[in-house]
Amino acid sequence: MNKMIEMNTKIKNILNVEREPVGVKFIKEDDLSKLKGQYDSSTKMRYCQALMRAGKGEKIMITADNIACPASAAAFGLKPLSEMLSSGQMLYNMGLFATPEAGAKAMSGMTRLAQGEYSAVILSPLETMEVEPDVVVIESKPEHLRWLSLASIYETGERLEFNSAIFQATCVDATVIPFTSGKLNATLGCYGCREATDVTEEENLIGIPYGDLSSITDNLEKLSAKPMKRARAKEAFHSFSGCGES
Repeated sequence: MNKMIEMNTKIKNILNVEREPVGVKFIKEDDLSKLKGQYDSSTKMRYCQALMRAGKGEKIMITADNIACPASAAAFGLKPLSEMLSSGQMLYNMGLFATPEAGAKAMSGMTRLAQGEYSAVILSPLETMEVEPDVVVIESKPEHLRWLSLASIYETGERLEFNSAIFQATCVDATVIPFTSGKLNATLGCYGCREATDVTEEENLIGIPYGDLSSITDNLEKLSAKPMKRARAKEAFHSFSGCGES
């Protein structure tokens, strides 16, 4: 776990993130009893609210009994997707899409885990997690997420493709997609998380497969030595601004 603490420290110190990087792990029924007493599994909440609390230092367990969002419950395979959601009617009623058909298309494109494959989702600040997470989720400023994204392609130069329907941003975009695809995914947030949590207008989210975190944090450290310092100093901007001064 020392490596986990080291990676967490690099992210926090280099980027100056205000929220804790959050480790997320999907738990099967056989492993529930080992962890249940260490996590709050009784408070009813949405997944985005659990992520908010974990980002402030708390340890949360989400199960079918305490999850308060039907969309994320279906995304994690904890409960079946309701007809109101699958038909797009709920999203249409909320004013998020122009027609139920558009809402249904958005819902049909969601990446979900198989029903019953996992019994719980645990969330913890990365530095205090007892087990290796599946995904690390960071809620922070776009500038921070940009450096993490660049660090992920620092050695390859490949183009990144971010996947989002601007709905289910925390559960699907930042958690399930990185878990199932094995690729980093960034998202602009959604109606749900912005209405139900204290995420600010200046913050977005990124989900990173835990297996990639070591190389990303190492590359982040390399980027901080030169390009990050230059970009943050805005020398080119200050030089340009000074050209117009009399």
